[in-house]
Amino acid sequence: MPAFPIDRREWFQRSALAAAAALAGGTARAALPRGKAEACILLWLGGGAAQIDTFDPKGRGDGKKNPGCYYETIETAVPGVCLCEHLPGLARRLERAAIVRTLHHKIIDEHGAATNLMHTGRPTSGTIAYPSLGSLVAHERGANGEGVPAYVVIGYPSVSRGPGFLGSKHGYVYLVDTQSGPTGLTPPAGLGPGRRERQERLLESFRADFRAAHPEDATVADYIAASREAARLAGPAFRRVFELDRESSSLRAAYGGEFGQRCLLARRLVEAGVRFVEVAHNLNFVNGTGWDTHNQGQLRQHGLIRELDHALSALLDDLERLGRLDSTLVVVATEFGRPAAFDSGGGRGHQSTAFSALLAGGGLRMGQVVGTTDDLAKSIVDRPVSVPDFHATIHAALGIDPSRELLTPEGRPVPITDHGRPLAELFG
Repeated sequence: MPAFPIDRREWFQRSALAAAAALAGGTARAALPRGKAEACILLWLGGGAAQIDTFDPKGRGDGKKNPGCYYETIETAVPGVCLCEHLPGLARRLERAAIVRTLHHKIIDEHGAATNLMHTGRPTSGTIAYPSLGSLVAHERGANGEGVPAYVVIGYPSVSRGPGFLGSKHGYVYLVDTQSGPTGLTPPAGLGPGRRERQERLLESFRADFRAAHPEDATVADYIAASREAARLAGPAFRRVFELDRESSSLRAAYGGEFGQRCLLARRLVEAGVRFVEVAHNLNFVNGTGWDTHNQGQLRQHGLIRELDHALSALLDDLERLGRLDSTLVVVATEFGRPAAFDSGGGRGHQSTAFSALLAGGGLRMGQVVGTTDDLAKSIVDRPVSVPDFHATIHAALGIDPSRELLTPEGRPVPITDHGRPLAELFG
């Protein structure tokens, strides 16, 4: 059975599809949709963003006993589709995006486990470390430019973003400060090019000696490859990407505050050839709780929604202005959603039976909603979308076959996604 928990009916459906694919051979693989995106920017709403207060609003609740949306709703550029009142920028631009309202999984109370699932597409395993979405894209597509990494995380390091069995070569470069750049890649002041070159030659001799002493050790080889990559990225070409003051003051103002500047940096990274960039929202919990809106966090949630709207709108406009929106897939995702009912403190608990994500650009068919939930955004009415399906859609948009098998160091075949199927309505 697949590693991802699915119900009995879905398991039989997927088994039938797998059998059909086996009979059809290469024909089924050739029929998989392929997009034209060259890069992906993932905006991560850590904590569990409430779908009912953002992308899937329903009837108004009172914040106490009566469940429902905490805010008013507004119409959008897509007829019949409404969003929360604090997303006016996205509402005007929704023809450039698609909302997936029926994501689901079975992890409710563990933020870490749900975050890992949403990044790797699989539940945590005690026997194998699965690679993250970003590492898989880095492995399959590589960097799209000289002197830049394939994968960057603008946020704190985490194993859920890591390369798993692919090894550190396909890991990420991370930073939390848009001005200082990636941790460990900025050379000390006063260290000129000549001295750096001499240091690198000496270090290379140490690498060669150590590798010769451990010729069969894959961990040693992996570490050496990672250290060489770090030395390459410490050059001036990559550091220039972080000079946001090269952009006009009006553009920087359009992106807004701290999160907006991270989104602007993500655009510059993609422009330089980085293939996959994850941008964490609300790194330092400026509203007290982040998107984990228990109790009083609900009262300040509107600040997060407005900040997201401001930065996301600027990012979409900027990519379109540069002619890069069709070749850049923008994804907004979170680990799970929130129930329509309010808890005793006026906030919301956790919900994974149905929650939302957003896709924009990437050459996909935009201006639509995938899936429908009930009047409390709790149960799926039609078109359920599993986490593997969501990942398969992102991979397919980037021209990656989500069914292709990779090998672990032990020789175990592992498909890129766990039987995920791309959302066909977004292609063509």
